[in-house]
Amino acid sequence: MIIGVDEAGRGPLAGPVVAAAVILCDEGIEGLDDSKKLSANRRAELEVAIKRSCRWAIGVADVEEIDRINILQATMLAMTRAVEALSVQPQKILVDGNRLPKWSYHAEAVIGGDALHPCISAASIIAKEHRDRLMRSYDAMHPGYGWASNKGYGSAGHLEALRRLGPTPLHRKSFAPVAQLELL
Repeated sequence: MIIGVDEAGRGPLAGPVVAAAVILCDEGIEGLDDSKKLSANRRAELEVAIKRSCRWAIGVADVEEIDRINILQATMLAMTRAVEALSVQPQKILVDGNRLPKWSYHAEAVIGGDALHPCISAASIIAKEHRDRLMRSYDAMHPGYGWASNKGYGSAGHLEALRRLGPTPLHRKSFAPVAQLELL
């Protein structure tokens, strides 16, 4: 039983970091790839197929946790929550990237793993789709920042809105562009 793990949302100025853990079904899912290489429509189709046929779970670390323990540790926390939510004893966990949470599980960090291992690709898709949905809902709650399109990343429009409107409770105060505004 191999679990693939990936995250979405380490770099944005706003919103949580989301991790997903996926155990692929025996027959696999056709067309899996790094979520960033797929169109939004293709990602949405694959998300449905993964959720229908595979075991999967989500882990989230919110903005307060990111600001309190830093983005790297919050990412590790979200990954741990995703794996634990599967409620299985894995044989091995494959994690996209170069770092692993402090687990007792047998795990391997794989740089570029979301393009190499289908189980990580599936986790990449689940995490990105889940976080994108969250950011679209937050956009409706906090209009003006463009989160439906920029997903909380530091786009020119988002930075301009941040200067004009100020930070929301969903902005990461520990991230430089937001922290610098707090000093003004």
